[in-house]
Amino acid sequence: MRNLLLTISYKGTRYHGFQVQKNAITISEVIQLKIEKILNHKIELKGCSRTDVGVHANMYCVGFKTPKDIPNERLIKALNVILPSDIAAIDCNDVKEDFHARYDCKKKEYIYKIWNEKYPNPFLDELTYHYKRKLDENMLNIEIKDFIGTHNFRSFCNKKKGRNMDDSIRTIYDSSVERQGNLVIFKICGNGFLYNMVRIMIGTLLFIFEGKIEKGKISWIIGRQDRSLAGKTISTKGLYLNKVYY
Repeated sequence: MRNLLLTISYKGTRYHGFQVQKNAITISEVIQLKIEKILNHKIELKGCSRTDVGVHANMYCVGFKTPKDIPNERLIKALNVILPSDIAAIDCNDVKEDFHARYDCKKKEYIYKIWNEKYPNPFLDELTYHYKRKLDENMLNIEIKDFIGTHNFRSFCNKKKGRNMDDSIRTIYDSSVERQGNLVIFKICGNGFLYNMVRIMIGTLLFIFEGKIEKGKISWIIGRQDRSLAGKTISTKGLYLNKVYY
């Protein structure tokens, strides 16, 4: 039995996240059906991460097992023939029998794209968050550094039914903000993320820029473990799972 790790990228606009849901189309459902069609047998698909409705992915990994000896490159090509245009298979590798796409993941990197211009860009509407006021990326780059380290990020997590709120400790390895023309890109890399965590982090940074939260307060907010002290949960439009590290 082969254990395969498939890497995909996708535009998440019309999907309800990765995990299979009742009465909603998801990335997992589409990918699984297409793989099963090619292999001609049922599979158990394991994703590297949960993603919210509308979140995009430059790199997302799924694992599954098959007794078939189809070459990896052939599988990639076959998938790209039958996948919808907003999902692409980009790599496939054989991995160890006990390898798990989610539990063997060492760290993940998310990016958030803001179209920072007075007028919206219709070509980027589904792929970026439109913010009219001119952002100070240098100030934001200083503020975002306060997320780095191992902390209890309860202040940056929305409650979810069934979620154990005592398990809120995560490590952020790196974070930055940079401008590329009219795009301001936030980058956050960590060993794991809580429900809506990245979106709340970005929302908090925007509140700091707007003066709704004082500069230098991120460490204090982390320490208080109180969601009401952090910023808004920003739209999923500009959020991407950018890299997965094994």
